[in-house]
Amino acid sequence: MKSPLKMLAIDLGASSGRGIVGKFDGSKITLEEVHRFTNDPVNLNGNLYWDMLKLFTEIKQAISNCVLGENKDIKSISIDTWGVDFGLLDATGSLMANPYNYRNPAFSKELMEEVYAKIPKEELYKITGTQFLNFNSIYQLYHISKNKYLLDNAKDLLFVPDLLKYFLTGVKQTEYSIASTSQLLDAKTRNWSPDIISKLGFPKEIFGEIVAPGTKAGKLLPHILEEVGNVDAEVVSCASHDTASAVVAVPAKNDDFVYISSGTWSLMGKEIPEPLTGELAYKYDLTNEGGTERKIRFLKNIMGLWIEQESRRQWKRQGEVVSFDELSNMAMASKPHACFINPDYLEFQTPGNMPKRIAEFCKMTGQYVPETKGEIVRCIFDSLAMCYRSTVEKIDEITGKKAPFINIVGGGTKEVPLCKLTADACGRPVYTGPVEATALGNIAVQAIANGEIKDTKEAREVIANSFEISCFEPHDTDMWDEGYEKFKKIVDMTK
Repeated sequence: MKSPLKMLAIDLGASSGRGIVGKFDGSKITLEEVHRFTNDPVNLNGNLYWDMLKLFTEIKQAISNCVLGENKDIKSISIDTWGVDFGLLDATGSLMANPYNYRNPAFSKELMEEVYAKIPKEELYKITGTQFLNFNSIYQLYHISKNKYLLDNAKDLLFVPDLLKYFLTGVKQTEYSIASTSQLLDAKTRNWSPDIISKLGFPKEIFGEIVAPGTKAGKLLPHILEEVGNVDAEVVSCASHDTASAVVAVPAKNDDFVYISSGTWSLMGKEIPEPLTGELAYKYDLTNEGGTERKIRFLKNIMGLWIEQESRRQWKRQGEVVSFDELSNMAMASKPHACFINPDYLEFQTPGNMPKRIAEFCKMTGQYVPETKGEIVRCIFDSLAMCYRSTVEKIDEITGKKAPFINIVGGGTKEVPLCKLTADACGRPVYTGPVEATALGNIAVQAIANGEIKDTKEAREVIANSFEISCFEPHDTDMWDEGYEKFKKIVDMTK
């Protein structure tokens, strides 16, 4: 009997990371976690950074755990991370500074306006088709450009997964899906926009060749092997933006699906063959990001479970430790639609006292002010479900086709009450699972690169065959129709 193909996925999130071995036996994929670690941003002199040296050390530990255990025969390794953040290398190939964290307070609305003074907002969207988010790479790089020393001496720009891949192999590659989060790509050509780069005065030589998901980078460097042990694995570029990997793992049987990759962020969208950068897409501020097989992820970045997570952290700081399950139970015991927030309100983006901010938002908008933990979390859940409804209606309108159902993948599928509320709010069935969508998508692209799975379509069939999928039918849609009108007014007041 043929032994299963083993592949290591390094899945880095904004608060933690994992090393997960995927085993493919020809029909099903199974997962085994081999390493887990925290990913804590570092606040230094008022700026927020990622600790790249720690992350790299943890990645080596994950590989070492494979070598020391039963997975020393892993065939390949691939890394996925959040989007937009990057590092700069000098002429010697050394990292010049730790990458900024996308929640860095320096990335302000004012900074965005400085960019629009050089490239009008509409023109920028027409080229890139990218949602206007204050932390996009374009604004980060513009901020860095004010420090002439850094850009004058930079030779390469590498996004976080590409940077870590370079540390492992010595090979500099820029993977398409992660580059597409930057707002520096021409959405139609799927390559860097020379016009944008020129107008903003960025050195064009720092932008390297863009490679497709599934491109092989090479073997581990000799000094890495000395540290981790003898492993004959090749490093591969998966769809290295974590959402792009998660979309690969959506177990949909046709192309009409709308997905939500649900976690700290909620990324809601549809896979389309070519970018949509017209007036409606611009008006609704949807983004065109890259996926596998040159597909476009036409989506909206929504402030997801971060709002609940940060609320829980605040209660913990106050000495009140409560689990997510307890919060969900409290929420569902609270009155529905008592109040709403705009999940994408800028004040909710940065760390801090989230329950206080929610209360202040509700007071500012003339609503009932939630007091208990249950009322606050119910407000978050109701508002997210309404936001999903608003987004799916916009996607339907722009694409000219109503999505018959919604697939939710990722850690957010464990918030069962929110999944149920999403079905009710959107008035269409919601399918949930798998939980480990990002790691599975990472593994699936490796399996394609290794010649064991044909393409994304087959990968989705394999994943659907490997993991349990749940379905929630909509209920109480009349109540949600009434609440929706109230929610839209609140959003309009706080755009």
